[in-house]
Amino acid sequence: MTSFGPKLWTGVSAAVLISTGALVACSPPSSPSKAPVESPATPALAPSAGTGEAGETGETGAVSAYFAIPADSIDALHIAHLRGFVLVAMAQKDGPEAAAILVAQGLLEAYDKSYEPFKAAGVDEALLRKAADTGASGDLKAALNALNAGLANAGGDRKAVIRGLVEISSGLYKGVVVDGGVDPIEYQHALGAALSARAALVDAAKVDPSLAAAKPEMDRFVALWPTPSAPEKPAAHGALLAQASRIELALS
Repeated sequence: MTSFGPKLWTGVSAAVLISTGALVACSPPSSPSKAPVESPATPALAPSAGTGEAGETGETGAVSAYFAIPADSIDALHIAHLRGFVLVAMAQKDGPEAAAILVAQGLLEAYDKSYEPFKAAGVDEALLRKAADTGASGDLKAALNALNAGLANAGGDRKAVIRGLVEISSGLYKGVVVDGGVDPIEYQHALGAALSARAALVDAAKVDPSLAAAKPEMDRFVALWPTPSAPEKPAAHGALLAQASRIELALS
């Protein structure tokens, strides 16, 4: 019988989860201060341009994407990665508390250890923290707008960022089904990266209409997550990898 883990922490506020360190689903505990200290047990990523040591050090399934992306696009990938947490928070159906937890997870895993790209791009941290505190729809929208504006400021190669997000999503999804059990947190984090990849493609196609040809393949990729919360039998990881390859071909 397939085991099925709890969908999200319930009955405990996001603020309490942050303060206890229980919020980190995929990464070792770290301080959510403005100047976090890198854990010696956590692998650092390639430095981002002009920001010193940047590292998406939380989710190991996402690490390779940061090594593969061109240096001038790393900052944008950091911002787009966090945007995925906000997008999946907006898509979930479990209410503001669940949304707040997802954004707070994103801050711990994609912001707190690599905050320099966000500062350089002018992303308002207060808006992100408020969304992680309340999970209210208006606060989520404000956080999303702040991240979208930051992406516009960060620049970089649009196709490289799309590829990076697809790789993050595929890498995280590898941990969704392990030993017959389903990890609902990795499922949502992988979905967030996929949603951000689709948003990045839509934006890129406005500048380069030829990229619109890749949208059907991207839509099929996102469709491999049939619901915002993990089903009992998620799609196989191999199906994601195959569809990711089709996206790569379409982008090329």
